[in-house]
Amino acid sequence: MKWFNECGTLEEVKATYKKLAKQYHPDLGGDTVTMQEINKEYAFASAKAIKGANLSEEETENEILSSEAYRNAIEKIIHLEGITIELVGYWLWCTGNTYPVRATLKDAGFFFAPKKLAWYFRTAEYKVSKGGKKSLDEIRSKYGSEVLNDEKPKRNYINQKTYKP
Repeated sequence: MKWFNECGTLEEVKATYKKLAKQYHPDLGGDTVTMQEINKEYAFASAKAIKGANLSEEETENEILSSEAYRNAIEKIIHLEGITIELVGYWLWCTGNTYPVRATLKDAGFFFAPKKLAWYFRTAEYKVSKGGKKSLDEIRSKYGSEVLNDEKPKRNYINQKTYKP
């Protein structure tokens, strides 16, 4: 392996993938061949880390499918400008100027949380039936938070004419 040699746990594999996707994704100046190579190694490294975690066969399969779902979701939105992508617990949250990219977020499997004014992605096993009462800051403090893209959200300001009476 070229990209994930230093990774021993699934969390390390995921963190390395996020950094590599930000650096080598074709939409961010990288090339398709390199990203495909990274994706292949990511799948292998994830499986290797999961097998080393002494999980049952069902748990292993769920971890692999979950890992793939998150990778696909991140890959579809990592190039979007003006948003912040954040991993909070097992959920991905997108904040910032998401309105212009809402269709892309929806197509990537994200859902809008109107009370939090943010988009989220999670796999089925992390679906909660009674949620929405905590603010995003409360959720961050409970589960921890990691920003996946370094870009600060850019705001779109409407050019307003100054009227003089």
